[in-house]
Amino acid sequence: MHSRHSLATSGHAPHQDLASVHPPLASGENVLARLSVDLNAQLHFAEGAIVLTDHHLHARQDAQAPWQSWPLGPDLSLSQHDHAGVATLSLHTATRQLATWHLTLAQQAPLQTLLDQFERQQMIRATGLQPDDEDRAECPVCHAPLPPDSDECAVCHRDKQTPPSTWVLLRLWRFARPYQGMLLAGFLLTLAGTAATLVPPYLTMPLMDEILIPFQNGQAIDTGHVMLLLGGLLASALAAWLLGWARTYVLALVSERIGADLRTATFEHLLRLSLDYFGSKRTGDLMARIGSETDRINVFLSLHALDFATDVLMIAMTAAILVSINPWLALVTLVPLPFIAWLIHLVRDRLRTGFEKIDRVWGEVTNVLADTIPGIRVVKAFAQEQREADRFRAANQYNLQANDKLNKTWSLFTPTVSLLTEIGLLVVWAFGIWLVHEQDITVGVLTAFIAYIGRFYGRLDSMSRIVSVTQKAAAGAKRIFDILDHVSNVPDPVNPVKLPALQGRLELDRIGFRYGSRAVIRDVSLDIQPGEMIGLVGHSGSGKSTLVNLICRFYDVSDGGIRVDGVDVRRIAVADFRRHIGLVLQEPFLFFGTIAENIAYGKPDASREEIIAAARAAHAHEFILRLPQGYDSLVGERGQGLSGGERQRISIARALLINPRILIMDEATSAVDTETEKEIQKALDNLVKGRTTIAIAHRLSTLRKADRLVVMDKGRIVEVGPHDELMAREGAYWRLYQAQARKAEQDALIDDAPADAANKD
Repeated sequence: MHSRHSLATSGHAPHQDLASVHPPLASGENVLARLSVDLNAQLHFAEGAIVLTDHHLHARQDAQAPWQSWPLGPDLSLSQHDHAGVATLSLHTATRQLATWHLTLAQQAPLQTLLDQFERQQMIRATGLQPDDEDRAECPVCHAPLPPDSDECAVCHRDKQTPPSTWVLLRLWRFARPYQGMLLAGFLLTLAGTAATLVPPYLTMPLMDEILIPFQNGQAIDTGHVMLLLGGLLASALAAWLLGWARTYVLALVSERIGADLRTATFEHLLRLSLDYFGSKRTGDLMARIGSETDRINVFLSLHALDFATDVLMIAMTAAILVSINPWLALVTLVPLPFIAWLIHLVRDRLRTGFEKIDRVWGEVTNVLADTIPGIRVVKAFAQEQREADRFRAANQYNLQANDKLNKTWSLFTPTVSLLTEIGLLVVWAFGIWLVHEQDITVGVLTAFIAYIGRFYGRLDSMSRIVSVTQKAAAGAKRIFDILDHVSNVPDPVNPVKLPALQGRLELDRIGFRYGSRAVIRDVSLDIQPGEMIGLVGHSGSGKSTLVNLICRFYDVSDGGIRVDGVDVRRIAVADFRRHIGLVLQEPFLFFGTIAENIAYGKPDASREEIIAAARAAHAHEFILRLPQGYDSLVGERGQGLSGGERQRISIARALLINPRILIMDEATSAVDTETEKEIQKALDNLVKGRTTIAIAHRLSTLRKADRLVVMDKGRIVEVGPHDELMAREGAYWRLYQAQARKAEQDALIDDAPADAANKD
C-alpha cells in the first residue's frame, strides 16, 4: 500500500487516468520518482510514463502499451540530451541500447528528479551504502536533514525578510555628504523663511489691541502706526516668498544630484556583482529598484523631507512664541499631541510593511512587462496575447488589492488626526474665551494665539501625513541598499597580479563548484596548453557550461583552483583577466545601435579599418554591405532585423576584434541551419587560429578538429582524448556519438515520411 500511495502522489502525469494506472510492483518496492512521457517515437503527443523504484525502472510508451521493467544494476545507465525543444532519454548498458523516450522540455523538472534519483540508487549499489546510511547527514545547528550533495542547511540559510526601518533613510547621508554646503544653506534658508512666516500673527496683536479695539471705543486711528504694522506684514510676506523660493530651489538641486548619484552608484555596483545574483532576480524588479525607487527617494528628499523640516521648525518656534505669550494657554494647546503621537506609532509599522509589500507587488507588474515586451515575437508566434494580458491583469489586480488593504488604514488615520486637531482648536477657543472673560488676556492676544494655533495644528496635520511618504521612501531605500549591501562572490584581489603578456595556458586543479546547495562540478583536473583546442562534450546538465563559467570567472570555484600561465585567476583583477577572453555564445546578444558599435563593443576605440578587418575574418563583411547603411545600419533591440547566422557572425567579429588569447565557444552553431553553419564554421576557423580554445558543441561532428575532447558526466570528467581514440575505447563518448547518430537517422526518417506519402499518392 505504501508503494501505491507514493506512486499516486509523485510526478506530474498529464491525465488523471494515467496517474491511476500503476506498473507491477514487487512487495516492499518503493516508488522514488515518476516522469510523464508526453511524446512517442514519431514525436506525436502521447501518454506514457516512467516510474523509478528502489529496485526497478518501469516504463511504457503510451496508455495502451504494456509495462516494461528493468532491474537496477551497475551496468545500467540513463543518458539525456536536448535538441530543438525535445528531450531524449536513453536507457542502455555498456554494449547496447535498451529503450528511448522523447519528452517536451515542459517535463524538464521531473526528468531531472528522475535522473538524480537514478544516480543516487546507482551510487548506493556501487559503494555499498544503504539509504539509511546516506540519509544520516544532518545540520549541526538545527539537526535538519541536509540535501544530497550539500553541506549547507536550507533551514539555517533561509532568506529572512527584515521589514524596512525608517532609520535606513539616514544611510542616504553618504550620498548627501558631497553637498553638505548646499544642504547647510538650504537649512538656513528654511530657518529664515519659517521665522518670516511667524511674523504676521505676532503683528495682529498690536493691530487688534492698539488700533481696532481703541477705534471701536471712540479713539482716533494712528495712521503712521497702522502703515508701520501693514508694512511689516507686507515685508514679512515678501521675505517669506523670496526665502521659500531660494530654499526650494537649492534643496531641489541637492536632491536631484543625490538621486542621480544614488542611481549611478546602484547601477555600477550591480554591474560588479557576479552572475549568481542575477540568477535569483527578475529584470523588471531590478529596473523598478533603480528607476522608480530612486525617483521616490528623490521626491521625498526634494519635497517631503523639506516640508518635514519646515514643519518641525514651525512647531518648535510656534510653541516657543505661545509659551512666551501665555504658558497656560500654550499648555492647553499641546493636549492633542500625545494622542496624535500614539496614533502615528500605531499605524507606522503597518504602513512600513504595507508599502514594502506594494513595492514587491509592483515589481511583479514590471516583471510581466520585462518578460513580455522583449519576447513579443514568441508571444505572437504562439498566439498568446490573451494569456499575457491575463497575466498582467492578474498582477495588476494583486497590486490593486495590496493598495486597497493599505488604504483602509491610511484613510482612517488622516481624518482621525484632523479630528484631534479640530478638537484641540475648540479647547483653545473655549479656554481663551474664559481667560478673556477673566481679563487675563486681551482679545488681540487671543486672536494672535488662534492664528498661531491654526499654523501649529496645520503643521501637525502635515507632519502626520508625511508618515506615509516617509515609509514609502524607507521601503524604497531598503530595496536600494539590498543591492548596495550585496557583496560580489567574485571579488577583485586587494593587490592584483599584473600579467605582461598572456600565453594562454589553463590549469584546472581538482576544482569543485556548488550552485547554492547543489554540487555541480566535482574534482575536475585538466591542463590545457597554449594554442590547444579543447572540445567539451556531454549530456545536458553534465556541467559543461558551468565549467566554462568558472574559467571565465563568472563564478569562483568552491574547491581547488584555476591557474592561467601559472597564476591563480583569483589573484588577477577581474577586468584585466576577461580582456584576454573572447566569448561566442549560442544566442549572441546585440545591443541597440549600429553594426559597427556592436562589433567594437569590446574595444570602443577601434578604428573603422579594424572593425572591417574583424568583419571580413568573421565572414560578415558581405552581408553588412548589403544593409541600407552598411556598418552604420541600426540593429534593433537584441538584434531584431538580422538572422541568427548574421547575429552570430557579428558576435564572432566582436570576439576577433579584441584579439583574445583564450577563446570560449558555447554551442556557437547549434541554432542555425546547415548552410549558415558552414559560413559560421569558416569564421570560427579564423577565430581559433593560435588561440587557446574551449568549445562546447551539440553536434559532435563539429569538434573533430579539436586537439582533445573532454567528456563530462554529472559534473566530472570521465574521458579525455582525440576523437578516434575515444571512439576506439567504446566508452562514454562512443555512446554519445552512437546515440546522436541514431537520433539523426530517426530525424531523417521523420523528414522523409511526408515525402514518401506524397509519392505514393
